[in-house]
Amino acid sequence: MSQATSETTSANDGDTAKLWRNARLATFASSLPGMGNVEKGAIAVRDGQIAYAGPEAEVPVALRAAETVDCEGRWITPGLIDCHTHLVHAGTRANEFEMRLEGASYEEIARAGGGIVSSVTALRAASEDQLVEETLPRLDALIGEGVTTVEIKSGYGLDRDNEMKALRAARRLGGLRDVTVRTTFLGAHALPPEMKGDKAGYIQKVVSDMLPAIAEAGLADAVDGFCEGIAFSPAEIARVFDAAKALGLPVKLHADQLSNLSGAALAASYGALSADHLEYTDADGAKAMAQAGTVAVILPGAYYFIRETKKPPIALFREHGVMMAIATDNNPGTSPLTSLLLTMNMAATLFGMTVEECLAGTTREAARALGLLDDVGTLEAGKRADFALWDIGQPAELVYRMGFNPLHRRVYRGR
Repeated sequence: MSQATSETTSANDGDTAKLWRNARLATFASSLPGMGNVEKGAIAVRDGQIAYAGPEAEVPVALRAAETVDCEGRWITPGLIDCHTHLVHAGTRANEFEMRLEGASYEEIARAGGGIVSSVTALRAASEDQLVEETLPRLDALIGEGVTTVEIKSGYGLDRDNEMKALRAARRLGGLRDVTVRTTFLGAHALPPEMKGDKAGYIQKVVSDMLPAIAEAGLADAVDGFCEGIAFSPAEIARVFDAAKALGLPVKLHADQLSNLSGAALAASYGALSADHLEYTDADGAKAMAQAGTVAVILPGAYYFIRETKKPPIALFREHGVMMAIATDNNPGTSPLTSLLLTMNMAATLFGMTVEECLAGTTREAARALGLLDDVGTLEAGKRADFALWDIGQPAELVYRMGFNPLHRRVYRGR
């Protein structure tokens, strides 16, 4: 990465006009074919927003007198978006990684007291300040690869106070770094040990205690759940979604990861922003998602890390017109991954996704999966000036390389 990556311009830089010229743009604008590439392009920024993005020869006269940055022919993409993470967590589960190497399955580890419950113990023991301190390096790794927006889920507290603690920590991260943080309440993630197998009783706490308090405090932008045999049934998730909808919060779902409980169709029936994982989703689920506009969030890190063999049905999603996003799923147990660039490579090599699908999946479609497409995800006038400059010869390099970061400079809200 060049020295320019770490540069921070003056605090009021986003409030003045600036023209980024002599660039090649991958705009991902729906009005243009493919990736929306523009050779000899330019981006004009004013007050932290894109005022113009397109051919340099067509920059409006009023913007040509702006301060100019020569991009020296570099490619510019929208800022990358990691739309599914569990970034706020305490400790690691490296011991479980060793168990998996010795042949234990995800389900066996969970039923033996490991898995999500072990992360619950660690998070409950950590203070909010400790969570922030431990999470910042993971966030910085994403920022260092051009990420400008990140979603962070709770789900390791599993009671009101600790879920709120995790969400407050996530909110604080957005004040400590130049990055947009979207928070998601994932109370229906696992059954805490103190509930002693009483799933119905725990779901009642989620909908009548945790969710109202979190909504009142303004700590969540969306509500998620884990619909799986080792987690919660479709009927239990439906109770959570009903409560979320009553409070005006959009929903999303961990669906069909280890089995087909028709989670994708359930998510679609609630108009979910996204359904995520989806290894076991069938044609009915894909059709329902397409009709509802629910984005499929593909998570190759978890597939790779737990050595899953069932691939998500990418061809079905293409056939039915389901939009696909890609995310790291950063979490301590099944995807300790903090590289969105590597995630794109994995989506291509493991699942056969195209370069265009991978790049759209970490920009435009990731924004769609967070309900933010009106603000970010493409290079178009009126959107926030979040973008990344890359030292590459062609966009395919962002998917092709492994363990190499060609970011030249990251721009967040014009700064």
